[in-house]
Amino acid sequence: MSKALQIIFFALFVRPIVYILIGLNVTNWQKLPKNGPAVIVANHNSHLDTLVLMSLFPLSMLQKVRPVAAADYFLSNPLIGWFAKNIIGILPIHRKGEADNPLEGCFRALDEGDILILFPEGSRGEPEQGLATFKKGVQILAEKRPNLRIYPVVLHGLGKIFPKGAWLPLPFCCDVIVGDFMKFQMTGPIFLENLVEHFNTVFREQSFPEWS
Repeated sequence: MSKALQIIFFALFVRPIVYILIGLNVTNWQKLPKNGPAVIVANHNSHLDTLVLMSLFPLSMLQKVRPVAAADYFLSNPLIGWFAKNIIGILPIHRKGEADNPLEGCFRALDEGDILILFPEGSRGEPEQGLATFKKGVQILAEKRPNLRIYPVVLHGLGKIFPKGAWLPLPFCCDVIVGDFMKFQMTGPIFLENLVEHFNTVFREQSFPEWS
């Protein structure tokens, strides 16, 4: 039942918003993973980030695409928690201090062949104001699974379309740039630095429109 409801929600609600109202411009769509285990790593400025990323995948794959989110954020309200877990398909993780291994669920999902969506900045930042410091979760996942494919995906414009604190999206175009996948190098800090540098390079080199 939840699989059918998820497909209906994305087919009739999410995709019309993403592809008609927003006007998504995707670069290197073909580089997205066709199967798991894999991790999508993206910058985070908007309520819509997760839905846009999930809408890039075929409806038939949705149950294998799992956005990672803090459990306390989504599960404090039973109705929102049910919707987030069963319709969006989030993978709730407990922050440090609430669980011995906050990433245990992520490793289990990867071992089952899922594709995770991870926002290493944590909470949403200010619209289109550059990257916040990346947390080490993605580094730990890559270090423990050296053959894991990490796909950097740059999002631009969503922070203005539906920023933190907004109630309704505004109709503007946004850009999604999918990068080549990466794997873990011998030292964790270098891996994380290379990942951050990929995002910064895309932001420097792309001719994104100016936001007023």
